[in-house]
Amino acid sequence: MTVVVESLRSVLLSNGLVAAFAFVGVTVWLSYLVSDRLTRGRVHGSAIAILIGLVLAYAGGVATGGDHGVADIDVLAGVGLLGGAMIRDLAIIATAFGVHLSEIRKAGAGAVVGLLTGVLGSFAVGATVAWLFGYTDPVSMTTIGAGAATYIVGPVTGTALGATSDVVALSIAAGLVKSMLVMTTTPFVARHIGLDNPRSALVFGGLMGTTSGVAGGLAATDEKLVPYGAMTATFYTGLGCLLGPSIVFVTIRAFFG
Repeated sequence: MTVVVESLRSVLLSNGLVAAFAFVGVTVWLSYLVSDRLTRGRVHGSAIAILIGLVLAYAGGVATGGDHGVADIDVLAGVGLLGGAMIRDLAIIATAFGVHLSEIRKAGAGAVVGLLTGVLGSFAVGATVAWLFGYTDPVSMTTIGAGAATYIVGPVTGTALGATSDVVALSIAAGLVKSMLVMTTTPFVARHIGLDNPRSALVFGGLMGTTSGVAGGLAATDEKLVPYGAMTATFYTGLGCLLGPSIVFVTIRAFFG
């Protein structure tokens, strides 16, 4: 038995990225199983997977005394690469690559207004909360505000502005909380806000912005609405990455610099 364990450990250590994919795959599979069996799909599997990931990250940090969650466990070191900036940026490009500006024009003025309101509103709320908690410098305020937009825009903006690692971590945490809230609450509020047609899904995606949260929430509401909400949410992410380190930062620095 010991020989088998040591052989398996050697294979995992030698193929860190493959081991990370397998680990994440099993986690996602279990998450969707729990979603189907315990919540009948009302709480999307993505939300459960994020929650499990946060718990495992905390447990990994406590067990190893490190700062990188489960990536500090030697056989799961590949998770650090899988969740790193390179794969993150590749995912952003891959998500936005097939979206064309002509498509959002077809959505009408409501989707465009919702998109701008969602992006700038999230930055404003996040920056205000950051200021209230003592992060009063423009870089920190902008980075945490970007995290309130999405957990992708946060680290992209923070990296561009040279934010400290703890501020970038806070921005990611803010984005993850937002994503989970959107995923879990969308099915329960959809009927009350008229979220039952493609046009309202386009506006909803532009207001919320978090692609994973919108896609998961709409999938639990009506799978036919997912492409519409995800399209404007994708534009939201790209717009946030463009505006965060530039116009938003310059504006915040003008008032708080």
